[in-house]
Amino acid sequence: MNATAGGETRLLWPALKGFYDPFFEVAYAVMRIVIGYIFLMHGWAKIGMGAGAVAANIMAKNGLEPAIAFAYAAMFLETVGAICIILGLFTRFFAAAAAVEMLIITWLYWKAGFSWLNRGYEYTLLWGLVCFAIALRGGGPYSLDRKLGVQL
Repeated sequence: MNATAGGETRLLWPALKGFYDPFFEVAYAVMRIVIGYIFLMHGWAKIGMGAGAVAANIMAKNGLEPAIAFAYAAMFLETVGAICIILGLFTRFFAAAAAVEMLIITWLYWKAGFSWLNRGYEYTLLWGLVCFAIALRGGGPYSLDRKLGVQL
């Protein structure tokens, strides 16, 4: 893709425009659903551990106090919030909250450096920025937000 003088993106193969245009919004919905699913799997694992274990083994160990409040907040956001992101319901609110969660985790992992292989902030930075982008755009046309006419 190249940019034109007007700032529009110009396709390398213009014949593919008929393919890209109808799938742009579908691709966004798929991305939003996958992001929500990934968060849901993290939340489901935390539910399996239990709030006490999440508080002790994750929150308190990383200096997040009161640990039990942070545990419940993470569990709620990563389950209920994830389901809402998947459905596109209150998308901006929950995506922004997930971006803040990822910002906090990025800050905690900062001292380990960038690489996720060293428990660094690479992964959380990426997901935080993706959640921020979703928060800015909202649920899109394939969302309950659009169906209900609500963009929180």
